[in-house]
Amino acid sequence: MIENSGGKTVPITLKVNGQSYSIDVEPRWLLSDVLRHRLGMTGTHVGCEQGVCGACTVLVDGKPERSCLMFAVQAAGREITTVEGLTPADGLSPVQEAFQNHHALQCGFCTPGMVVTVEALLRDNPHPSEEQIREALSGNLCRCTGYQFIVDAVLDVAQKGVR
Repeated sequence: MIENSGGKTVPITLKVNGQSYSIDVEPRWLLSDVLRHRLGMTGTHVGCEQGVCGACTVLVDGKPERSCLMFAVQAAGREITTVEGLTPADGLSPVQEAFQNHHALQCGFCTPGMVVTVEALLRDNPHPSEEQIREALSGNLCRCTGYQFIVDAVLDVAQKGVR
């Protein structure tokens, strides 16, 4: 959670999901907190705040990154994609649909980070093996479903070749 301590702020421009935002931030504010509390993009979840659980994963210049480990000022001028940016206006992305169809979510807390990670995986490797999927998701923790349904969903999307 970000609190304005009355400290010095710096102006930055964040490019998130294709839109530019010019905001003032304290240099100590985390990207995850700025996304959620300043820009209202609550799809980026914050779990462990130590980069372990992966719930806060966003794409920074196309690479999955833990937004709880990055200061917002470090993201200035870079292209940030959140789960909101991966979701079509008229429904779910193929990855999101596969998660739904394969019951690959339960409480849904980890799902945004999983979806962001999977999108990057499938962009770079459209037909990953089960082992490659498990490796890609090894930094994302799910405490509800286990991983088989998630892996099944990714295999389904990869097999269909739709993204």
